[in-house]
Amino acid sequence: MSPHESYERMYAVVRRIPEGRVATYGQVAALAGFPGHARQVGYALNSLPDDSDVPWHRVINAKGEVSIRSQPGYCQLQRALLAAEGVSFDSAGRLALERFAWRPSDD
Repeated sequence: MSPHESYERMYAVVRRIPEGRVATYGQVAALAGFPGHARQVGYALNSLPDDSDVPWHRVINAKGEVSIRSQPGYCQLQRALLAAEGVSFDSAGRLALERFAWRPSDD
């Protein structure tokens, strides 16, 4: 499978995450058929063009935090996009996964 095909599978999973919900990189990888490849999800999302319709901001790390990015300002942008959808963070910068986690079985 080419990297393009694997990225498209990951993007298809991310597109399913509803507004106001989040998924972890590992969850996206597993649902796309690549268990244990959370880092690949990060690479895939990082390669998205700016005008993409993939809601990349709904993917967070397993600690319930926004992962640090190489591009300045993206962490703040991601937090702002999630906040606009009703996702809240505590004073440590974490969100409550038990409250905001997407469960595909609820689709």
